[in-house]
Amino acid sequence: MIVTTTHTVEGKNIVEYCGIVVGETIIGVNVFKDILGSITDIVGGRSETYEKEMSTARSLAMAEMEAHAIKRGGNAIVGVDLDYQTIGSEGSMLVVSASGTAVVLK
Repeated sequence: MIVTTTHTVEGKNIVEYCGIVVGETIIGVNVFKDILGSITDIVGGRSETYEKEMSTARSLAMAEMEAHAIKRGGNAIVGVDLDYQTIGSEGSMLVVSASGTAVVLK
């Protein structure tokens, strides 16, 4: 399946619009990950712990969005947008939402 942030796919024609599709994931960040992330914040550098969580959440949201596109008869998704947000007490949960338009390409 082609998934793109653009509204067209070069060399392909959109022959049908199947509707908006969305995939959402909420992942809680536990105390141990918070401690490891805090240590990285203190000494500087990247937090691999949080990066892995973000990558996992993004992959899950994208997979869910693609599954919805297939159910609607699409073979591609155009205009994809990814949104990240934290919710819960002290931002303890990460929300990732992926949305786009399911289409049929020829």
